[in-house]
Amino acid sequence: MMNRRNLMTIAAAASAAAPTLKGVAKPIFKQPLPELAMKGWAANAIEVTYEPGESSNPHQHAGYVLGYVLEGEVRFQLRGGEPERVYKTGEMFYEPPGSVHQVSGNASKTQRARILAIITAPSDVPLTKPA
Repeated sequence: MMNRRNLMTIAAAASAAAPTLKGVAKPIFKQPLPELAMKGWAANAIEVTYEPGESSNPHQHAGYVLGYVLEGEVRFQLRGGEPERVYKTGEMFYEPPGSVHQVSGNASKTQRARILAIITAPSDVPLTKPA
């Protein structure tokens, strides 16, 4: 069982090991979120693959969505929001709960596209529904 003492031990070990870690940490994305009570919520990681020219119908998600383009280029637009945009490999987007993902699809007619979607939502509802 995790208690405060175990947590402090883990934190101390991690901070002691930090100077020996290799690599470069580069910020990619930051999105402020409202204050939340997340009892009964879960974080879900979903990989979405679009074949060349493929797209999704307008839809909504039950919670907060952070999308990261793993491969290719993805067309994106939320209803009533900014104009349609193309996100490329290494870029991220955000969808607030209940927003309608109006445009979602592969921007290429020849290459596939892949997205990692992290959806944080209540555990007892479907993650996606038609708009």
